[in-house]
Amino acid sequence: MSNVAGFCSDQFEAVRAAFTEQVESGAELGASVCVTVDGETVVDLWGGYADPEKTKPWEADTLVNTFSITKTMVALSALLLVEAGELDVHQKVAHYWPEFAANGKADIEVRHLLSHTSGVSGWEAPIELRDIYDTDAASDRLAAQEPWWVPGTASGYHALNYGHLTGTVIKRITGRSLGRFFAEELARPLDADFHIGTPAADLGRIATLVPPEFLEFDQSQLPQDSVLYKTLFQPLLDFAECGTPEWQQAELGGMGGHGNARSIARVQSVISNGGELGGRKFLSDKTIDLIFDQQCDGFDLAILQPVRFGIGYGLPQPQIGPQVPDGKVCWWNGLGGAHVVNDLDHRVTFAYAMNRMAPGLIGSDRADAYMKATFDVVRGRA
Repeated sequence: MSNVAGFCSDQFEAVRAAFTEQVESGAELGASVCVTVDGETVVDLWGGYADPEKTKPWEADTLVNTFSITKTMVALSALLLVEAGELDVHQKVAHYWPEFAANGKADIEVRHLLSHTSGVSGWEAPIELRDIYDTDAASDRLAAQEPWWVPGTASGYHALNYGHLTGTVIKRITGRSLGRFFAEELARPLDADFHIGTPAADLGRIATLVPPEFLEFDQSQLPQDSVLYKTLFQPLLDFAECGTPEWQQAELGGMGGHGNARSIARVQSVISNGGELGGRKFLSDKTIDLIFDQQCDGFDLAILQPVRFGIGYGLPQPQIGPQVPDGKVCWWNGLGGAHVVNDLDHRVTFAYAMNRMAPGLIGSDRADAYMKATFDVVRGRA
């Protein structure tokens, strides 16, 4: 009997086949895949197990840490304020957050935060992972720092602090924390089970992460003044810590969001469906078009990979990276392989979330298999 449940329209049977193969072969431990077209769900599948001991089935409402998929939720939150006329992505960050102007950051614009080009991709040492749970105090530290490169000239992936930076701007404008703003303006109106700061009552639904096996290396051999080292090792992400209630409840907009494929697709369908969903107009075409205003295209200083960022999202890079289609498409992924793709040409959103993490910083073979099956259908190649 298949360990895959949910719904799949006949047109997308290839997605079910690809997902079922990965779950039943054991390549997946537990996972979910969702596809929407014109804001309506055409694929909503889940299967496998929520724990490595295989004692808890992955259920329809299982949640998992989606890591950097959370950044797309932060970006969309910021775009809501742009739509409302309360935020200008070309305005100086210090206009909204005056303390941020310290130490040579007066000219950094909001778009630089949203596109990883601000020069402030992490914290100066010493700092421990738990120090960033207090988002106000951790953001104050960022405001006091100097940028690590000339803002706007290159990207340096804001791996852990993306939500601290943009979230503080949102809080200065609205008086609400990032997690509260996202919940009140997006998650609840859309009935989407995604959380930036998971309520205590929902912690029992969170799947256990199975980290990948990374190659052992000597950190001391890395230049400790490099953007890579300071971004990814100050502090170092600890996967065991990611399973604690403290992590799960913290409002970590860079990498701490918890949801599943259904909730990711539901929220992000606001983009692929032209800004309108559930009978409500969230964004105009003008605001959505900001996403495609390219901010950088080149070698990222923090993750040492070629990346292409618009405002708040990655943009397609033909022949590079995961199976993201070309066109008017915006996307991003989460550490371990979670993915979201918004294809505006075809009004499609694809989402995937899992607990068995793949190695590498961007993408996975499993994510590629599901994306290929999806977009082969969407683009008439099936």
